Amino acid sequence: MAGVGPAPKDPSRRARRNKDPQPQTVLRFERAEAPELPDFRIEQDGDLVEFVWPERTREWWAMWKASPQAEHFSSTDWDFLLDTALIHARYWRGEVSLAAELRLRVAKHGATMEDRARLRMAFAEADEADGGKGASGAEGARARYAKLRVLKPGEESPGG
Repeated sequence: MAGVGPAPKDPSRRARRNKDPQPQTVLRFERAEAPELPDFRIEQDGDLVEFVWPERTREWWAMWKASPQAEHFSSTDWDFLLDTALIHARYWRGEVSLAAELRLRVAKHGATMEDRARLRMAFAEADEADGGKGASGAEGARARYAKLRVLKPGEESPGG
């Protein structure tokens, strides 16, 4: 007699097959040094004038250059962040409509605790403090189930 209940779903119709639809591309990482904020000109009232970075943006850029995340930035990350610095400068000059774009861009680099959690970033000191057990400090699954074993038919469990 067959098992009780409905027949198993056809594997081709399952929503989750635990397989990536596209294979992952592994890239060679090349760390890039942070560039300096560039000197350039902008058009203002029909004339080209030297762009002056707000002091707040210079401080912001120095903060990013010194951040732990920066050691994982490639040249394209720094280029994206440089464009973001221009948005930051415009925001601090009063273009507050740029706030949403600025927030989205810095989130991609792990600006806040929430961003870093979403990007699965953890500070080394925090990881070492809990013995590598993760944020909860709970014992890992491998350690919890390390002593389990399969019993053969007729075999008794230890101590039982």
